Amino acid sequence: MSGFGGVSGLVVTVGQHGGDGVKEYFELQCRMVGRRFRDAGLAPLLACVVLGLAFVGFSIVLFRKTEFAEYVYVCSVLMLVGRLSESRRSEFLEICFGDAGLRKVRVVENLVCSSPFIVFLLCRQFFLMVVVLLVAVVILALVRFRARLDFVIWTPFSKKPFEFSTGFRNTFYLILMAYALAFVAVSAGNFNLGVFAMLLVFAIVSSYYTKPENEYYVWTYGVNARGFLLGKMKMAMLFSSSLALPVALLLTVFFHRDIGMISLFFLAGLAFLVCVIVSKYSAYPNEMNIAQGIPLGLCLWFPPLLLVLVPCLFWKSEKRLGGLLK
Repeated sequence: MSGFGGVSGLVVTVGQHGGDGVKEYFELQCRMVGRRFRDAGLAPLLACVVLGLAFVGFSIVLFRKTEFAEYVYVCSVLMLVGRLSESRRSEFLEICFGDAGLRKVRVVENLVCSSPFIVFLLCRQFFLMVVVLLVAVVILALVRFRARLDFVIWTPFSKKPFEFSTGFRNTFYLILMAYALAFVAVSAGNFNLGVFAMLLVFAIVSSYYTKPENEYYVWTYGVNARGFLLGKMKMAMLFSSSLALPVALLLTVFFHRDIGMISLFFLAGLAFLVCVIVSKYSAYPNEMNIAQGIPLGLCLWFPPLLLVLVPCLFWKSEKRLGGLLK
């Protein structure tokens, strides 16, 4: 919400000097990103170069490993854009900039976020996929999805771990997309794509734990810091397993010779989810920043780092929560 506060002040300033504030909004966002890099001890320009090289390297590996990489790209962009389309965020931007300003902001945001993927697809000469992606991100920016519906999407999760009850309602279509990818992988005999579909489920679930909740909700658990963290990890592993297990079982049936690899990737997905949780609370009550994001990115490149990173972050999270939970 700190970013919302900055936008509120920006709107007051723009209202005094005229203009719709869209340009100033993006200038503010750039300054905030730069500040986060500097707070993490990184020069913004150097951080952007490193992240760009990492993105290119990951993309090259992805396109070498599977022939369905362009579809993986599309799913990744839709996940990213979906995060920007959160209903409360859109409502706040509409209050600040009006309906026309909201559409401008959303179109530009979607195009900026998808531009690295589009450029790489152009380099790989996937021109049709580029057109499809451009149309999709623009439509998602212009179409309004109302937050208030006449029905509530049922979830198999209890209300206590609110991350899953709210997260599942916001991302159920992405879960279905991951399941569809798994069926495509089986029909095409592509084991790598099937593993990606399973890991995509864990990635979606991990996104439920990226934002810090109000301190009151942590305090209400009435346990010490260690008990709180272990409880969070236990429920996250249980519920994420229930979502990823259908994909794992499907792969086991059709790729039974690779059951060892399937189990290994399943465990890696659980370990990464746990790492995201302890990363979140190692920065609590602040949001995760570059200092937490870089180690998580390194774990994607070299998963054995999780064996070292998770205990360290767990210890740090205990200390951060110690003053709130005793």
